[in-house]
Amino acid sequence: MSNESAIGVFDSGLGGLSAVRELARLLPHENIIYFGDTGRVPYGSKSRETIRKYTAQDASFLLSHGVKAILAACGTVSSNALECIEALTDIPVFGVVEDAAREAYAASKTKRIGIIGTQATVNSGIFKRKIESIDVRATVLQCACPLFVPLVEYGFTAEGDEITRLACERYLAPFRGEVDTLVLGCTHFPILEKAISAALPGVTLINPASEAARAVAKTLFENGLLSARKGRGEIRYFVSDEPARFNAEGKIFLGKDFAIDAKKIEIDKF
Repeated sequence: MSNESAIGVFDSGLGGLSAVRELARLLPHENIIYFGDTGRVPYGSKSRETIRKYTAQDASFLLSHGVKAILAACGTVSSNALECIEALTDIPVFGVVEDAAREAYAASKTKRIGIIGTQATVNSGIFKRKIESIDVRATVLQCACPLFVPLVEYGFTAEGDEITRLACERYLAPFRGEVDTLVLGCTHFPILEKAISAALPGVTLINPASEAARAVAKTLFENGLLSARKGRGEIRYFVSDEPARFNAEGKIFLGKDFAIDAKKIEIDKF
């Protein structure tokens, strides 16, 4: 492993691109390799055994490129299978739970905090445990929002989209008046931030992808692993299904300044 190795990032689909965007902002000189498992998305409705199998394959693919750190930019993986990556390597491994939980507790004035995520993330209870480990008196309410990932993956993200608005109203109603802070416990969810905020006006939203990217940057700096190059780093994208939709929808996460030309790989080989 060298300082010029890439940072590896993966997710079940598009959601982890929100972490890529933040990493590129914080660490513009770093190379990044991103894998989106678009052929098997979503992970959140899968069994824990399947999630762990997919996680090991995804990490093995990134490790085959000699990455110097891995960010599992997926709430489902971070909640159920992070140790599967740690068993494969001694490089730094990051999820999207720890730092988001700390930030949510710090941001909340009432210590009444909501968690939304996939069914697997909510079932794991990991955000609730992490927050309660900081303060046992904190109140943590949870709700699975299984439709949110497909809504993002299939492009129902335009401001004012009626289907997304109704989904937000339905899922988020139990939080209204009950919490002052909400953790978007899946990296797909920040794309729906405006619709979520409209359903929960005045509630502070915590983006785990941004918190995780800052943790990656801090660790690489502290361990002398930052790239010494002067120019902008390269971002390479890989997917497990045909890349056309990923290339198009990825702009929603990354913005127009990012060029996306994903390559399809056979993830089952890893």
